[in-house]
Amino acid sequence: MKFNPVQMDAMQELTNIGASHAATTLSQMLACNIDISVPEVKIVDISDVGMILGDEVTTMVLFQLQGDIPAGGFLILHFSNESALRTASIMCGVSDEVRPLGEMDQSALLEVGNIMMSAFLGSTSSLLGIMMLPSPPFLVIDIGHAVLQSLIAQMGMDVDDVIIFKVTLASSENRIAGNIFIFLDDATLTKIATLLEAMLNSQPSPV
Repeated sequence: MKFNPVQMDAMQELTNIGASHAATTLSQMLACNIDISVPEVKIVDISDVGMILGDEVTTMVLFQLQGDIPAGGFLILHFSNESALRTASIMCGVSDEVRPLGEMDQSALLEVGNIMMSAFLGSTSSLLGIMMLPSPPFLVIDIGHAVLQSLIAQMGMDVDDVIIFKVTLASSENRIAGNIFIFLDDATLTKIATLLEAMLNSQPSPV
């Protein structure tokens, strides 16, 4: 399905609010300023996601979505390995020299993913009036499209379209790019589209 321009505008506004909440939570935890922005939101056919993830080994934090939505929905926080290392280094307070992702790095990525997605989904759920909760996260470091195929096989529902949020994290010394992929069934996407339009239409017009 495709969202109309009004719904996409509402989606962009909603994600910026969610990103702001996630940035505040991370900044408080790390005692330093972390900025999170979402410069682009789009909806693509699930068959195109494998091309976006590519054939390179990437780092992904996966969550099963819970709450007021059918079982089977997933969320992926996706980084290149370079961005994953930078993110872990910020969390651990160490330099981001090239190194394999160790146990401490992986724990840090799980923590940042959990903090980001809990804050992001919490704020958007409150605004939409539909509860979306993340399961405990698990980390996967593998070829992107292979992970996607395995994920699709585990889903207990048909998914045709995927919401993609391009995400940028920035501290005083680092800038990190990533993606958030949300896999939901068509009925839930349709419900969210309706709620988004209602949310935008309920806002007072500028004087």
